[in-house]
Amino acid sequence: MTTAAVPSWPNGKRIAVLVGVLLESWSDGRSPTYFTRTTPLKAGTVDRAAIQWSEFGGREGIWRVLQVLRAARVPATVFCNALSAERYPDAVKAIVAGGHDIAAHGYSQDHYLLDQPPEQQLATVRKCLDILERQSGRRPDGWVSSVYSWNEHTVDALIQAGIRWHADALDTTFPRRDKAASGTIVALPWCDFVDNRVLRASPDDFYDVYKGMFDFQHEHEPAGLIHIAVHSHFGGRPLMSAAFQRVLDYFRGHPDVWFPRHRELVRWFLDQGVDEFPAARRFSN
Repeated sequence: MTTAAVPSWPNGKRIAVLVGVLLESWSDGRSPTYFTRTTPLKAGTVDRAAIQWSEFGGREGIWRVLQVLRAARVPATVFCNALSAERYPDAVKAIVAGGHDIAAHGYSQDHYLLDQPPEQQLATVRKCLDILERQSGRRPDGWVSSVYSWNEHTVDALIQAGIRWHADALDTTFPRRDKAASGTIVALPWCDFVDNRVLRASPDDFYDVYKGMFDFQHEHEPAGLIHIAVHSHFGGRPLMSAAFQRVLDYFRGHPDVWFPRHRELVRWFLDQGVDEFPAARRFSN
């Protein structure tokens, strides 16, 4: 494996911030397993309140998130379920018009790749890309699996379908190449603290976590990388959007921050001509 010692961001930037937005949908009659209500309903009951709560993202939340991004002058990648693109075509158009990228996020949040044999996984990935290309005008080259539902066959299916990068990596905070029978793909780290971590707590915790993470990396890591993500159906609610905007404003207050879209970070990484930047070397000095 080809490795390099210490990375450095373009133009002498100290830290890079990836912004991910999740636009998610559940199949008819299905809903998230998490919700603001704490008392469970009787088993087998159709949870119409949870269904309605989940639909907030496409009906209103994504529009507020786009407004926050516009005010902060920060580009993002929107990880979009194919079902969301079918249900909310106007939102997809607004995402593209706002200068943001669209990456694939499975078909729906209750449709798991790991339940499918390899050939069906490939068919599902291609179906998602076809739908997103049709709705957005551009074929996505990035992927995040719904509810981390990948297995040992998924990376190969992504490569076969033409995906160049995924953000499913949970064992790294920096890009690397993943290899499979069909080729290679860039693996990006996923977000450590998404907005639903404070679902029943204070959104101020979201701000505090990211400010602390930023300050730590800004001081101690010459090429720090933060991936911050919000869900449209929660992060797009005023109580959460306020915290999200405070975080972005804090980041923007530092002149040495690079805000690449995910595909731009991937392009930078590939230009380095390495397979990874090992942690043992990144932190040796």
